[in-house]
Amino acid sequence: MSGYRNLLVWLEAKNLTILVYRLTEIFPRSEDFGLKGQMRRAAVSVMSQIAEGWLRRSKKDKLHYLEIAEGSLLELESQGEVAKEVGYWNNEAYERFNNQRAKAAFLLYRYKKQIEK
Repeated sequence: MSGYRNLLVWLEAKNLTILVYRLTEIFPRSEDFGLKGQMRRAAVSVMSQIAEGWLRRSKKDKLHYLEIAEGSLLELESQGEVAKEVGYWNNEAYERFNNQRAKAAFLLYRYKKQIEK
């Protein structure tokens, strides 16, 4: 197993990605290249940036990739709110999404702080 795959933050980001894929499956076909695609790309970006940052040697480079991951998480957060507001997700689906997103965000924050030391 690669080193980044052992990171709890990466594992939770992967869980978020899988959840986003499952929860966006119910979106209407008209959203395939709209909100559905954007949410999936943002979720994949979070875990990808964490993995890429893991490989970087300098603290500055590592933090750069983790900041991109944070930005993707914020994109995903706002997109999730839209999915709920337009009725693609009920409260239960949104809460599942938001809880997993918050868990990944918290772990990403902690990981960044650890690297900044």
